[in-house]
Amino acid sequence: MKQVRRTLPRFLRLVALAVWLGAGLAQANDYGEITQLLKAGKPADALAKADQRLAETPRDPQLRFLRGVAQADAGKQNEAIVTFTKLTEEYPELPEPYNNLAVLYAGQNQLDKSRAALEMAIRTNPSYATAHENLGDIYAKLASQAYSKALQLDASTANSVKPKLAMIRSLFTPEAARGSARPAPAAVTAAAPAAPAVPAAPAASAKPAAPAVATPPPAAAPAPAPAPAVAAAPAPAPAATPAPAKADEGDTAVRDVTAAVQAWAAAWAAKDMKAYLSAYAKDFDPPGRQSRAAWEKEREARIVGKSRISVKLSDLQVSVSGSKATVRFHQAYSADALNVSSRKTLDLVQHQGRWTIVRESTGG
Repeated sequence: MKQVRRTLPRFLRLVALAVWLGAGLAQANDYGEITQLLKAGKPADALAKADQRLAETPRDPQLRFLRGVAQADAGKQNEAIVTFTKLTEEYPELPEPYNNLAVLYAGQNQLDKSRAALEMAIRTNPSYATAHENLGDIYAKLASQAYSKALQLDASTANSVKPKLAMIRSLFTPEAARGSARPAPAAVTAAAPAAPAVPAAPAASAKPAAPAVATPPPAAAPAPAPAPAVAAAPAPAPAATPAPAKADEGDTAVRDVTAAVQAWAAAWAAKDMKAYLSAYAKDFDPPGRQSRAAWEKEREARIVGKSRISVKLSDLQVSVSGSKATVRFHQAYSADALNVSSRKTLDLVQHQGRWTIVRESTGG
């Protein structure tokens, strides 16, 4: 994993998604070459290279993401917006295109659109800290506009409004931006299966003239990458954190929990919606403030609409404490052209002898 540090020219934090999948060394070299051109401040050359490669593999999402980055860095904001919008439509499971789309909208002062894109990023992955921070910045900007309007409409509000306005504006001074710039989120690096490992590449630097978008995107190669859309926001940990118990120790509860998780993954892969949804407890809290009915409808649309799905779990760590259990594992998810890999945590409870999921989170 790599982290990218940068001084941000705008109030939004930019995402640096460097997901290198086992796409083959030639493709990885192309990704790396484009990334290096972006890092060197040569977006026109990077865009030309991306277009050249996309002529051969037009649906490669990694190349399309890089193309969006190059377009943004080259000042072609509207073209970059089209690129990232299409990625969100075709790969709604991934939050990063939504985040970068929000950055571009914010650069055009389309704050409502930026807010909507960030809310979608969070709905896709409630654990996505960058989108949460960016959304906070958007709300602060909207508050600044509202305070300014209040002051314009009624000068008598100056005593109460001006201090608030000054405080918010101070957040976005160049000095504050430099002081608050923090590392972009750690880039997920997935190892190539069997083939030589593909190195992770650094993200492109942002251009001061406009909010840039970082590199690179999810790839279409047959390998793992970032988290799928079912991720739910992490909930408070149980009061007592038991020591992890390995599934091969013969403990009945551990075996039952492991079997329940494996059955959940199998139902997902088989697109058996009845079995998949029944793996979740009645009090499961869906992500993004959705109702249970809306969440189920969305999950069915995303799952049944795929021509094929593969869900493979590995490195399971099971902790059981009475009627509660926590399972941490590595998940390799593949659906059509999308291949993603992530760490996932499921919290389960036992009810009437059956283990069901009450919380679901990604990362960690």
